[in-house]
Amino acid sequence: MSLYIKGLSERQPHKGMAQFQEIMRQQLESSMDAELEKLVDTVTGADRDVCKKDFEGFKNLFHRFLQVKGPSVEWIKIKRPPEDSIQPYDKIAARGLPDSVADSLNKLVVVKLNGGLGTSMGCKGPKSLISVRNENTFLDLTVQQIEHLNKTYNTDVPLVLMNSFNTDEDTKKILQKYTHHRVKIHTFNQSRYPRIHKESLLPVAASLSMTGQNADGWYPPGHGDIYASFYNSGLLDQLIAQGKEYIFVSNIDNLGATVDLHILHHLVSQPSGKRCEFVMEVTDKTRADVKGGTLIQYEGKLRLLEIAQVPKAHVDEFKSVSKFKIFNTNNLWISLPAIKRLQEQNAMDMEIIVNPKTLDGGLNVVQLETAVGAAIKCFDNALGINVPRSRFLPVKTTSDLLLVMSNLYRLEAGSLTMCPKREFPTTPHVKLGSSFTKVQEYLMRFESIPDMLELDHLTVSGDVTFGKNVSVKGTVIIIANHGDRIDIPAGSMLENKIVSGNLRILDH
Repeated sequence: MSLYIKGLSERQPHKGMAQFQEIMRQQLESSMDAELEKLVDTVTGADRDVCKKDFEGFKNLFHRFLQVKGPSVEWIKIKRPPEDSIQPYDKIAARGLPDSVADSLNKLVVVKLNGGLGTSMGCKGPKSLISVRNENTFLDLTVQQIEHLNKTYNTDVPLVLMNSFNTDEDTKKILQKYTHHRVKIHTFNQSRYPRIHKESLLPVAASLSMTGQNADGWYPPGHGDIYASFYNSGLLDQLIAQGKEYIFVSNIDNLGATVDLHILHHLVSQPSGKRCEFVMEVTDKTRADVKGGTLIQYEGKLRLLEIAQVPKAHVDEFKSVSKFKIFNTNNLWISLPAIKRLQEQNAMDMEIIVNPKTLDGGLNVVQLETAVGAAIKCFDNALGINVPRSRFLPVKTTSDLLLVMSNLYRLEAGSLTMCPKREFPTTPHVKLGSSFTKVQEYLMRFESIPDMLELDHLTVSGDVTFGKNVSVKGTVIIIANHGDRIDIPAGSMLENKIVSGNLRILDH
């Protein structure tokens, strides 16, 4: 927007910059409203009503996008959070658990963000349906975890999936298989927003159809949309009526995000006047996490600072592990009545993430998105809890997949825990090259997953395959040069070795 207006304002300086920009903003909003009306007219019935609700949210976001002047934070105003605003997990766990754990659990709903596709790992369909351990998918493991809780404590913790238009149909088909599990499963859909031309700032799609040329015209607007779409679905009110008080929200691909009874007890045991309405689980940064969002104090409120909001001159400072020691795991505990209140007061304020994309045909578009954690500043008595690293185990790549499929972890009741035989509780650093990017190719390259209990670092590049019962220890680097192939023989034990293009094995 700013480029568009700036270009026009430079051609007409005599009108006065502020006045001219305001006229342009009004014209853009009016043009956008007219285009959205045309799109709504391409459907009828219930689809039309859903579409209108979605577009109300989009209009609000678009209006704010046009109003934005400069960065959303002034660097000089950023302060470290007060000591008591980020509590160590150990301190919360030390309080112990009451006999009535079931009472707390019956106030809880588990929400998984299930809008993503598995395209980055070469898979079609919802990412949650990729097998990650013993033929179990992300969704299987989630259901097993909650069923275990419900059986152990005789409770009724439901699972809610926030789907997107990309994942809804395939997910609903799979849900049939859980009919006899002791978990009630609900779904609702994220909004569907129009991608807009980078230059004209008007929608790309000509109709609401999801086929042909219009398929690329739509996107789910980030997980910050959870508040509005949850509220609009009617499910929020339904759960409150059932006596539910908190949701535990996490990404479905974070295998460390299990229900933590200590955090839940901390929330429900607060005096009603001082109830904490929002908890963000944070954990200590490593070099792999320097781009992760962090908590700051800003204008007297606890606030999430994302790298996209940081002025270029301060990006290195933001990435510093010494200044910003923790990052957001996106494991969040949020009060249901508070979400309802903020939605009804129209007081949910999240920074806009402007996400530029280039479509397959070369067209440059813009997506306006928000992040669920950015709403922390809107809630009363918000808190960060510095949790163990084990609660952050995302599977974004096949390198992550190798870790969770290996003997580093044990699977019990849907939960993965670090094997007690591993001396160091830290996760090894694994970097697999482009030949391993797609899940199918990755699986073909391992006859069995190597023994990784004593591994610190593994780098594999090029055309490499692993035989059965291979063991890797310490630092192992395997590099097949272009045109070469390396087959690691069955039963090999590589400890602190570099294996190069002609299969020379060198001590590291």
